[in-house]
Amino acid sequence: MSEDKSVVKPVAAPPLTPMVIPSKLAPTPAGPPKYSVKVKNAKGEDVVLGDPKATRALVALMDTEAVNGGAACHWGGPAAFAEIMAAIHGLMFATQGRQWHEAFNFVNDAGHCENGIYALRCNYGFDGMTFEDLKWFRSIRSKLTGHGEAHLNPQGVFLSNGPLGSALPQSQGLALADKVCKNDRVTICTVSDGASMEGEAKEAFAAIPGLAAKDKLNPYLLVISDNDTKLSGRITVQAFSMEPTFLAMSDLGWNVIKIQDGHDLQTVYLAVENALAQARAHPRAPVCLWVKTIKGYGVRATMESSTGGHGFPLANGEKIIDFVNEIYFGGTVPAELAAWALALRRGWEQKEAAKKAKAAEAPAAAAPAIKKDKVQSGLGKGAVRAAQEGLPVYSISADLEGSTGMSYFQKSFPDRFVEVGVAEANMISSAVGFSKAGFIPIVDTFGQFGITKGNLPLTMSALSQAPVIAVFSHVGFQDAADGASHQATTYLAATSPIPHTVVIACSCADEAEALMFEAITRVAKARLEGHDGESVIFFVGRENYPVRLLDNPQYEWGKAQVLAEGNDVVIAACGPLVGRAIDAGRQLKEKGVAATVLSNPFINQVDVETIGAAVKKCSGRVVTIEDHQIVCGMGAQLSHALARAGIAHRMNSLGIRGEFGQSAWVAEQLYEKHGLTAAGIVEAAQGLLKAT
Repeated sequence: MSEDKSVVKPVAAPPLTPMVIPSKLAPTPAGPPKYSVKVKNAKGEDVVLGDPKATRALVALMDTEAVNGGAACHWGGPAAFAEIMAAIHGLMFATQGRQWHEAFNFVNDAGHCENGIYALRCNYGFDGMTFEDLKWFRSIRSKLTGHGEAHLNPQGVFLSNGPLGSALPQSQGLALADKVCKNDRVTICTVSDGASMEGEAKEAFAAIPGLAAKDKLNPYLLVISDNDTKLSGRITVQAFSMEPTFLAMSDLGWNVIKIQDGHDLQTVYLAVENALAQARAHPRAPVCLWVKTIKGYGVRATMESSTGGHGFPLANGEKIIDFVNEIYFGGTVPAELAAWALALRRGWEQKEAAKKAKAAEAPAAAAPAIKKDKVQSGLGKGAVRAAQEGLPVYSISADLEGSTGMSYFQKSFPDRFVEVGVAEANMISSAVGFSKAGFIPIVDTFGQFGITKGNLPLTMSALSQAPVIAVFSHVGFQDAADGASHQATTYLAATSPIPHTVVIACSCADEAEALMFEAITRVAKARLEGHDGESVIFFVGRENYPVRLLDNPQYEWGKAQVLAEGNDVVIAACGPLVGRAIDAGRQLKEKGVAATVLSNPFINQVDVETIGAAVKKCSGRVVTIEDHQIVCGMGAQLSHALARAGIAHRMNSLGIRGEFGQSAWVAEQLYEKHGLTAAGIVEAAQGLLKAT
């Protein structure tokens, strides 16, 4: 590259005027919150705010409803943010003469805390919401998704959140655009200390005050909830202290105001009021409210937990009454909230009674239970086995090892892992250094974060002849409750083209264990023989599946697995949908159709020998199914490989058809909605047979 010395004459154009796009955000609530408390403003006047205790109670109640449906939920984050959100919303909703969103851009980067915003706003009757709406939180019938998503809830969410640190730099764009438009509007962004570890966040930390100093931003307020806690534990214990980062904000150009007690509502309200006044008066010095909070505040057990009760700690309605009572510090719980808690408790009692009654009945002869487990459990076991063989395996994590299966390895070898914090790109790049030093590094996170924040580091890993092994879990609709922002539906497309990289979609724990062990040994063998070796990316789901799909299975590297043989149609599946392919094969057999059913785990290194022979045997009829977008997915790559080999075929692919997902209590609900079922496979196969 060279300096651009080209000369271009300025040209005339009409004035720069943005398009008028009507806001879809719901209007300012007409009245005060139903359950409220009073604080004093800077003038000494009474101000009515949503009661943080009501927010916490509603979060606990709505989480219990979702947990009963099968979903995972969050409690710790919204409990920490309750006072902050009460103060911010009280000030925004006090806007006079225009709608609240005309005076403020409100962006919540802390996606794990979105349910706290739903609860607070429902207390106001915002967007016509009632407490009944909260009961369907995270379900497929609700727009109240696991994280804030604008495509389903434009009335309440301006910028979608979820992947930590991503909404923060987008809020920077809002403040820049408002400056260009000459809008009288303040941008407020709330963010967690965990998200502050992300590279995107750090870029925005530097860019916002830097651009503001050049008078390019409208007034901006950043609010950081600092409780030294991330998903897997205390930040300072597991990773490194964020204190120096927050102390450096002043040097970057932020007007930093530190709040020592983020749960004193009066103090928090005055701080937010003062911060907004300073931001408006001095737009070249954006304000950072550094608020010390306690994750899981309001319930002793979660306050003292190492994770702050990140996920909701109650598995059912058994203890919800005591939980809500504790939130109110022994005071009076509002009658309707107490009644809701009682209904949840009684629902649990009824289920327990039904279980006992069923157990008391004379047991009928039952088929032996099929052993199930999470697929990622096999990956951790395979890594342990390789380490026991003497291979230099090292684990590098970014806060999610408890969910990806790699905590098994880390607990087995406490001196063979490092936790880099909530920073996926940094995790993978660190692994490159380990690889160059002669280790076999394994990185792990959710699929969505691995492919979006880790794609360039994965590419640079291959380019640097430094192979890494990646464990990316919760792919596709498997991360059902968290919603679209967490549902990686382009993971195969995003990683398959990376040179010197093998992409594997595992269908069961046994397969995962065998292939992980083989991947590690192959990397070691290649490196010791003087070759570069290949990176390997394992994609797995979240929910439990049979540990194995066949008796005495054989898992051969690079080969598809034949699960059933037939002459009429080939059914090829990968990942969590292989079981549906097996079911479809059985259903077709009952209809007189003989299907060859294949598990096709090696996505970008297609086993043309096995699959091609099966396709020829079935007169070119192929059905594929995958928990992925159809575009550039497993089916597309399989079809391309067959075409290149000159094998004629007609294919019907089942997958996601160019849409985002949404929250659902369990993945099965999303599979049903999108036709990713055994019945869908049967219909697709019959369609191919009729066409011949």
